[in-house]
Parts: sequence; structure tokens; C-alpha cells
Amino acid sequence: MNRNLSRNGGLRTAPTRETRALPGTSCNSLRDVWGAQAASLLAAAACRGRIACIIENDKEEIVSDKLPKTAGWQPAFPRRDYYNVNATTRGILLRKRKLSDTSLIVSWCTNSLGIIQTVARGARRPRSPFRGQLDLFFEAELSIAKSRKSNLHTLREVLVVNAFAGIRTDHRRTQAASYFVELIEVCTEIEHHEPEIFHLLERAFGYLDQYDPEQRAILHFETELARITGVQRAKSNAAMALAHLFGKLPSSRPALLKSLASDKDGS
Repeated sequence: MNRNLSRNGGLRTAPTRETRALPGTSCNSLRDVWGAQAASLLAAAACRGRIACIIENDKEEIVSDKLPKTAGWQPAFPRRDYYNVNATTRGILLRKRKLSDTSLIVSWCTNSLGIIQTVARGARRPRSPFRGQLDLFFEAELSIAKSRKSNLHTLREVLVVNAFAGIRTDHRRTQAASYFVELIEVCTEIEHHEPEIFHLLERAFGYLDQYDPEQRAILHFETELARITGVQRAKSNAAMALAHLFGKLPSSRPALLKSLASDKDGS
């Protein structure tokens, strides 16, 4: 179908059997009388705020001026806000759980999106591209299709940049890393953007990747988190300040501190 602009800025079409010069205002009558081409023409013109014109025998018939919002039809184009929006970010894997026989729900602490939850579709299949890419405490570059309808987004691609393999060589390192993850989850809302929290966790995992944890490392992490969240007061205990604001601390904290204290006494 050939198209050009008429003198008044309207959209024009060459005459065809499906497009006949017959006045009308509703999409249903257009489709019934003129066919799908005419209905599509009017819909496209209305979406662009222009005048749709049907031409036959060099005679110009104005079908519709700028249609009001109360017209008895809606253009058959999806709303833009229904589309997923692709995003890239760097994140540290906090936890994962089974969604189905083939898929996982994976939680991340990211540098630009806060804490997010993603669906890794097909991640449990033997030949999945995610295989070997989704393990606890991994740091990775992520490609995500963000959902506009929920907080559960689609994970598209993962590129591991740091596995922090040293954390998994000692149970105390793993215990401390798990406590840091639990504390961040307690003190952070889903999708609250706070880059400093991501960088704090990244530094903490870098430390645990190289060294065994000590009590002062745990207290330093709590102090920094209290500072970032704005609850640290002069001469106050950071852990108590966090517990007072957020209502609790991870239940694993006493066992972790006791374990580190016994290790220190034994040495």
C-alpha cells in the first residue's frame, strides 16, 4: 500500500478494493466496510495525532480528524510500560532457591539496582548457560530484563568476574560471609539503590577471600553498615543501633562471635 502526506498533513493511501471512500468514525465499522487496511490506517493516524484520508478517483475524503479519547476503540498497539526494560549491572549473589524443576530464583546485591530478585530460567538443566555461574558469593556482570509488574526480574546473562574462591576454603570464612549477607538483607529494602552497601560487601568478601575473619572485622562491617544507613551515633554500639532501627539482628551473630572468640583464645 503506497502512502504519502496530503496537503493538510494527513496520511493518504492509494485506492484499493479493501480501501474504499466511505465515511465512518468507529474502528469496528471501518474494519467491516473497508477491511483491515483501512482500520490499521485510521489507528496509525490517530496514534500520531494526524488526519486519516482515503483517496479514490482523485477525490479526497476525510475519514477522521484528531479523534477524541472517548472514541469507541483503542489502537491495537501494546502500551510501552508493559515492555520489559533491559539493564546491566554488577552484583554479588546472596542466595538462591528452587523455583521449578528447571529454574531458580536468585537474589543479588547490585551496585546500581540495590538488592534484586531474578528468575534464572532453565538454570537447573544440565546444558544451561547458567551452569557453574550461579554459586553463593559470586560477583558477576549481569544482564537483566526488568519487569514492570513485579519485583521478580528475568536474568538473561551472567559473566562471573570474581568467585571469591577463598571464602569456601574455611568454614569460618563461609560463616562470616553468610552473616554479612544476612545482615545486609535485614538492613536493606528490596531495590533500594545504595551503591555503598554493594562496595562494602565487595570489600568484605575480598578480605575473607584472603584472610580468616576476626571479631574486629565483624565489628568493622557493622560499624560501616550503620554509618551508611545513618544510624551510627557517637559512642554507641553499631550492632545495637542497627537492631534498634531494623528490629533485629541475624540469629547467627552470637554463634559467629563465639566461634571467633574461641579461635582467638585457642591461638
